[in-house]
Amino acid sequence: MIVTAIEPDPRRPGSVRVLIAGRPFATVDRDAVDGLGSGQILDGLASERLARAADIEAAYRTVLRALERRPHARVDLGRRLRRRGLAAEAVEAALTRAEGAGLLDDLAFARHYVATRAERGRGPARLARDLGMMGVARHCIDTAIAEQWPPDTDRGALPAALAAKRAAQLGSLPRPVKRRRLLAYLARRGFSGREALEAVAGVL
Repeated sequence: MIVTAIEPDPRRPGSVRVLIAGRPFATVDRDAVDGLGSGQILDGLASERLARAADIEAAYRTVLRALERRPHARVDLGRRLRRRGLAAEAVEAALTRAEGAGLLDDLAFARHYVATRAERGRGPARLARDLGMMGVARHCIDTAIAEQWPPDTDRGALPAALAAKRAAQLGSLPRPVKRRRLLAYLARRGFSGREALEAVAGVL
């Protein structure tokens, strides 16, 4: 196996294509071909190293496509990539590379997630649970929630508004039934027992 060319990949800045006998063998990060040149014989170890680098490059491109669609938490994105059959070692290396490039940031993700979901009526407990399931660190979750709901914020305003809207939808149901359903609704939205009880009491 003789390397016949190492050329930039026109579709992937920072990547190169390694050609063996004039045919594409692997697309890898430019740093992965240090010490490799045209005319050089590719032995077993070098071939294996290039194959691993190609796996990492493929995983990294998959990470970039995922992040183009929407933000992701690092752990959750890693799970998704492994479920697609990508090698765990390649996925971890690709995530580290994306993090180093500033493309993955769990604190920024948590802030964005909390801000957008709070606008849709989700409460702190639900948001904390969701982010925790995505593998976001607790300190990132706490910071994002504290910034969304500072200590001087009226935390009862949102559950009260949600309860009022939901109560109108429930119509003329008996008061005990309506109360039970409103409490369950607010609990699913992620509001604590005290917040939910006060909101429902205000509506009923």
